[in-house]
Amino acid sequence: MAPAKVSGFYKHGNDWFFNAGLPSDLTIIVDGVNFHLHKFPLMSKCGKIASIFEELKSTHDKIFTTKLEEFPGGPDAFLFAAKFCYGIRVEFTARNIIMVYCAADFLEMTDEYGEDNLLLKSENFLHKNVLRNWKDCILALQSCESCMPRAEKLHILKKCLNAVSMMVCTDPSLFGWPMMMYGSLQSPGGSILWNGINTGARIRSAESDWWFEDISYFSVGLFERLIKTMEERGIRCELLAGAIMYYARKYLPGLGRWQSTQGGKARTVASFSLTPATVDQKVLLESIETLLPKKKGKSFCRFLLGLLRVASILGVNQTCQDSLERRIGMQLELASLDGLLIPSYSDSDTLYNTDCVERIVRHFVSLESGLTLFSPPSLDLESSPSSEPLRKVARLMDSYLAEVASDVNLKPGKLCTLAEVLPESSRPLHDGLYRALDIYFKAHPWLSDGEKEELCNIIDYQKLSVDACAHASQNERLPLRVILQVLFFEQMHLRMALAGCLNVLEAESAPTGQGEIAGNATAGQIVQRDGWVTVVRENRVLKVDMEKMRSRVGELEEEFSKIKQEMKRVTKSHSSLSSPRLVARKFGCKLLAKSSDAQTDVAGSTGPTPRPSVEQACSSRNSRHRKSFSLF
Repeated sequence: MAPAKVSGFYKHGNDWFFNAGLPSDLTIIVDGVNFHLHKFPLMSKCGKIASIFEELKSTHDKIFTTKLEEFPGGPDAFLFAAKFCYGIRVEFTARNIIMVYCAADFLEMTDEYGEDNLLLKSENFLHKNVLRNWKDCILALQSCESCMPRAEKLHILKKCLNAVSMMVCTDPSLFGWPMMMYGSLQSPGGSILWNGINTGARIRSAESDWWFEDISYFSVGLFERLIKTMEERGIRCELLAGAIMYYARKYLPGLGRWQSTQGGKARTVASFSLTPATVDQKVLLESIETLLPKKKGKSFCRFLLGLLRVASILGVNQTCQDSLERRIGMQLELASLDGLLIPSYSDSDTLYNTDCVERIVRHFVSLESGLTLFSPPSLDLESSPSSEPLRKVARLMDSYLAEVASDVNLKPGKLCTLAEVLPESSRPLHDGLYRALDIYFKAHPWLSDGEKEELCNIIDYQKLSVDACAHASQNERLPLRVILQVLFFEQMHLRMALAGCLNVLEAESAPTGQGEIAGNATAGQIVQRDGWVTVVRENRVLKVDMEKMRSRVGELEEEFSKIKQEMKRVTKSHSSLSSPRLVARKFGCKLLAKSSDAQTDVAGSTGPTPRPSVEQACSSRNSRHRKSFSLF
């Protein structure tokens, strides 16, 4: 084998020359760069140059000049081919192999124009070295941007993508450096051996996401091609979703808040020699949306909400935004409150984008999910078969309403729309709606009673708990008519509770035969016995309050009797007053018929009395609202 020649190429300005001692008789222009070469070395190796020279023979010029349009790989690739034609030693690497392969094909450097020509050498290096090594395959793919059309035509890109997809499904310890063909790679001390040499490196356990970092250096178009190839080869959709999420978080800084805690783990074997791709964030987001699998999961839903937030900032096309909203709506039961609090980036006065959330909820209501969960345990899945998506979304929306209600620019109509977008059956209790309204009334003190009453129409008072009723009956921010309605339904609740309690007690005290019949008739009340016992205790407290009220009324009557006696004394000394009643009316008092009658009533009330009615109990609990009626 003849020794390799030392490169005689040198550059002067924008021109390349070969120092051979002979004048140049061929000038080739590639992307504005001039190569001053010689006809014989190139014509003997390149079929393209030979055919061009045959066409230029008729010009009879001493120096032939030609321009190669759309040359794959540009001037660097042509310089590599020119060195090969002059017999200068060249080095094939993972970074230049696709570029050189495409250039050799463009120049028609086949075996027809020389044995063991550049095209054959490039093909052999690609198949024997690059496609069998993970790191080289990644580097080759990243460096093929300048010759993508030609690589696509020659199926080089498809071969590399298939090789990467195949290695993703394989244990990473079975390929790449160190080579596995030398048998056992582990020393007795646990270090990796390479050709029998202790490297000092430790064997790492393989993880399913070890390849995320390496492919994240691809451009958007190449990454999209790779994901589609992996999907065709049947790679699990949760792995594809993880890779897409990792790629998006790397190039969309707005998703940093949604980044998982796994970002600091070392996953890569090749990225130390890669440079991040330059991407258009808007194009990236629109492309990622089309790649995402139609699955559902907690982490996946949180990621979608983060994408929607970034999409609002970047101003993506309406199709992409609608698709994201539809995807979120189909798994809204897995969303969290902080994910739904999307700030308003438009000209709207409101703090949060309530229109977007309304559309998401409407998608949830109108669309049947049709989405399947990721295979556990990936992406923090929620797979409980007893879950009730509608009620979960109702609780989520109640929390959302309570959060946005403090926005002073939120219109009453929008609050009503958000509260009524879910069906009535989704809320067994309306405590969440009441809490949201209370916060809204506190943040909007200028609302009139009419507007407040209209907002209160979204609440079903029969679905308020005992605690919510107690709070509402003393809430000064509510209109008086609403408070009366709350008191009425609270009275109904107590009546039903006491009736159920009495049925349970009668069933327990009945004879054995009758007890079985009564027990079957009141099975529902017995199941809720603990609730009835609580109501009985509350009734006892109400009785104590009533006794206190009776004693207070007695004291007031005694004071009134003293005032009456004082009035009689004044009447005797002033003949101008005809009766004590005029004095009482002058002072704004109202007399009872007879003092003895009043005392009789008081005395009667302290004796044995029948069971107090629920109406008396209710009036005792809410004495603050009706104290004026008890005195007249």
